[in-house]
Amino acid sequence: MGSVYGHLFRISTFGESHGGGVGVILEGCPPRLPIDLAEIQRDLDRRRPGQSVLTTPRQEADRAEILSGVFEGRTLGTPIAILVRNKDARPSAYDEMRETYRPSHADYTTDAKYGIRNWQGGGRASARETIGRVAAGAIARKLLREHAGVEVLSWVRRVKDIDSNVDPETVTLEEIEANDVRCPDPEAAEKMYARIDEARRAGDSVGGVVECVARGVPVGLGDPVFDKLEADLAKAMMSLPAAKGFEIGSGFDGTLLTGSEHNDPFEIDEQGRTRTKTNRSGGIQGGISNGESIHLRIAFKPTATIRTEQRTVTSRGEETTLAAGGRHDPCVLPRAVPMVEAMVCLTLADHWLRQRGQDVLPRND
Repeated sequence: MGSVYGHLFRISTFGESHGGGVGVILEGCPPRLPIDLAEIQRDLDRRRPGQSVLTTPRQEADRAEILSGVFEGRTLGTPIAILVRNKDARPSAYDEMRETYRPSHADYTTDAKYGIRNWQGGGRASARETIGRVAAGAIARKLLREHAGVEVLSWVRRVKDIDSNVDPETVTLEEIEANDVRCPDPEAAEKMYARIDEARRAGDSVGGVVECVARGVPVGLGDPVFDKLEADLAKAMMSLPAAKGFEIGSGFDGTLLTGSEHNDPFEIDEQGRTRTKTNRSGGIQGGISNGESIHLRIAFKPTATIRTEQRTVTSRGEETTLAAGGRHDPCVLPRAVPMVEAMVCLTLADHWLRQRGQDVLPRND
């Protein structure tokens, strides 16, 4: 299975939704990086279930255990193993899905590919797999913040047809975390909350868009042609559960502009640095970061597992209906925010290390 991501800063996640636990092996983290378990736990707490009525009622503390790779509060340069044990697993809640495929979920395709599947909550197809990503992403965030000056923030941009108005260059973590929706636009957040709760009460679900900004990204990250920075970011985002679309910079709206309207003019700032006056490129040009903030957006579909009755089939080829039980989010967006941040941090950390390893010879001034 494709459970490995990254080149130099590389993760391998493991575990199933209702197994003994989930976690990650992180390789390539430089030695002597100070690690505070509370920083890892902070991001896991933002991802964990049971935060509000807008999330699955499954109650998991998601307490991280560092099993290797850290000694006396600093990384050793050896593989870092992090485990989170499942405490509130209820496999019996999924008995009806033992043979019945959930529409638009991974049940049928997993069965068709492997000839076997863990039907208890979706196994590896469950968003619970992302715990390992978020834990490793917290370490990547620490590396980027302290040694590259990079800050990564995500928030809920849109829920269904309710949009928000947020400035990516000034938004703060405090504004994002000020409400359960994780939308820093208070007026829009109130409407989003009501829309998600309406779907929850009806046994349905809604989707939307998460936006992300990476500020302070240095120039030069990205390896054309197949490892362009936006290509790897797109892969990272589209690997997240329920992700259905990716945009960077102007995205699809850029198709409505002419070249003269879309291009980002260059200028020299007061510090003598080459900058762009606008940022329709989204911080990346030719697959390489240009020193501006990276702006991206990810579309997430409505949660596939819902209580509303739907037509489906069984593994025996019989037509039937399913009103799914179990515990599921009526909207994945609030908990997807730390997942998006984690994957952006992992991608940037990997490319930052790759660039440092490449750019070792002196340059001609």
